[in-house]
Amino acid sequence: MLRKIESPAKCELRSVIRFLRAEGSNAAEIHRRMSKVYEETFMSDSKVRKWCRNFDAGRTDVHDAGAQGRKPVSTDDLVQRVDQAIRGNRRFTISGLSDLFPEISRLALYTIASERLEYRKLCARWVPKMLSDHHKTQ
Repeated sequence: MLRKIESPAKCELRSVIRFLRAEGSNAAEIHRRMSKVYEETFMSDSKVRKWCRNFDAGRTDVHDAGAQGRKPVSTDDLVQRVDQAIRGNRRFTISGLSDLFPEISRLALYTIASERLEYRKLCARWVPKMLSDHHKTQ
């Protein structure tokens, strides 16, 4: 009886598909053979067919393509500029900041101020979260 392999790496599965495809097995045969060794939900039959097509088209890399998608809006330079604007006017509003930085959405500015710079609103004033007990009583 074959021992089941649990939690295989994606690149491992793709390597097996590539190897079996190079031997001449079709996608259905590859899926059937792999489901004997790997857990039942290792990969759908359609994904096996997709990877067979990719390898037939000339793909040789079994690893993920890397970071794809949208690039982050808040760069370190931008966070520093927002911090300087906030320190220049402690009674700022997100709307006021969006006038200074029209290329950034209000949500992104709020995220920069509250999460990256760790400011919070206190008595209609944004202050750093690192307040001492003495500062809090004033």
